[in-house]
Amino acid sequence: MSLVRNSITIGGLTLVSRVLALLRDSLQATFVGAGFASDAFLVAFRLPNMFRALFAEGAFSAAFIPMFNRKVAEGGGRPAGFDFAERALSVLFPVLVVFTIALIIAAWPVTYALSGGFNDPSPEQFAFAVTLSRITLPYLALISLVSLLGGILNSLDRFWVNAAAPILLNIAMIVGLWFFHGDDPYETARIQAISVTAGGALQLIWLVIASRQAGVSLRFRMPRFDADIRNLLKLIIPAAAGAGAVQINLLVSTALAGRLLDAGSISYIYYADRLNQLPLGLIGIGLGTILLPTISRMLNSGQQNEAMDIQNRGIELALFLTLPATVAFIIASEPIVRGLFQHGAFTAEDTIRCSWALSAFSLGLPSYVLIKVLTPGFYAREDTRTPVRYATISIAVNLIGNLVLIPTIGHVGPPLATALASCVNIALLYMELRRRGHFIADSRLRHRLPRLAFAAIIMGAALFGLDLLIEPYTTGSIMIRFLALAALVGGGFSIYGVACFLTGAYRIADLKALLRRRSSQNGVEG
Repeated sequence: MSLVRNSITIGGLTLVSRVLALLRDSLQATFVGAGFASDAFLVAFRLPNMFRALFAEGAFSAAFIPMFNRKVAEGGGRPAGFDFAERALSVLFPVLVVFTIALIIAAWPVTYALSGGFNDPSPEQFAFAVTLSRITLPYLALISLVSLLGGILNSLDRFWVNAAAPILLNIAMIVGLWFFHGDDPYETARIQAISVTAGGALQLIWLVIASRQAGVSLRFRMPRFDADIRNLLKLIIPAAAGAGAVQINLLVSTALAGRLLDAGSISYIYYADRLNQLPLGLIGIGLGTILLPTISRMLNSGQQNEAMDIQNRGIELALFLTLPATVAFIIASEPIVRGLFQHGAFTAEDTIRCSWALSAFSLGLPSYVLIKVLTPGFYAREDTRTPVRYATISIAVNLIGNLVLIPTIGHVGPPLATALASCVNIALLYMELRRRGHFIADSRLRHRLPRLAFAAIIMGAALFGLDLLIEPYTTGSIMIRFLALAALVGGGFSIYGVACFLTGAYRIADLKALLRRRSSQNGVEG
């Protein structure tokens, strides 16, 4: 099945990227710690990182890919699609240049808004945070151009190219930390900010080379706001909020944490979110990347039933992989954080506080992933306004949750509020798709979901005992830590796999059918 095969391809590349990101974060915890220097960099990194999620993985792809595929399907073929892409580039590029320059000039109020002014920093500290923001802001323009080329390649079923691009960002940041870190955390944070922009440049170069090899060579034109471009912009603006509700919620949480909590709270939330993003990146982003162009092509070809079936299988695959990750992060958050981050400037107290935030974030993990699976059902029909209405409601829920929870449970409040807001968002999206008749859960999905949940609970009970056994080995050398975490993850995965068969979530016949299908495909290809 192409959904599984492409998901494995994208998931594998995303796994490489996320593992490198964990290595990057581990080095950052070692050399920068969880003080103000770390908070300042993470705030500076928040805006370009959020813009990547909103634009590259969200708004632009949601608006551009269905329009690109429609141009191709209407009879013009690829040349018509490339012509539309060139017109989009001619408008996008000057807008990005002006927007980036304006943000660099306004870096002081932007940094204040992202951090909530921090919690009583000195003037020198806040000026340092503003400087880091100015260094990272060019990444916005670079990653937006990457998203245009990546959207074209995704529409041509070259998913792997765009999925590999984030690896370059992580490599740039790891090189900066490993080879150029200083004795002063502030000096190292500055190196990290420079590495972000360098990584964006590497990603753009990679996409340009891959696009040329795929026969995509876009020319710059004089910008014209014709009917297609106006329609594209009308779709992008609401999609930015609709696709990026999770990121906007994190932005609100970061600003409130910086304003209301002590130094280090932003770092606890960041590191917890990075771990939470690992299954989201492996599962949600990969499925969202595949589903949008696939459903768009099916709808343009009149294949309504096939589009609904592929979305059912997307939900099934998403929850099969997400439910065990959710349980693992709740049961074993502390040994995971300890094994990855507790060394150097990252203390045992930091581990405990970060693990609390991770457990809170993970409650919303299935919702985070399902948003990536359900929103293509709207975007493929060129409806970007409905998701934004529900995203606005979730943002309001998040804001209220933060204001209520921060005074009571401190830095755990923002992650918990974000998780609750995401659950509200996915419930609204599901009910709307069902009301319109665009999605109906089939019998196979209804049969498997409760069994998958039960299998995840069985795994969680086993992890509780396994956690006690490996805990002493999560503070040793790097190799001991690695082996301990590998035993925890491998043991949990094996138990979950067996539990899936025991509960009837999957049957041996399903595995044999998949292997026969792959064998048949390999034979045809050979």
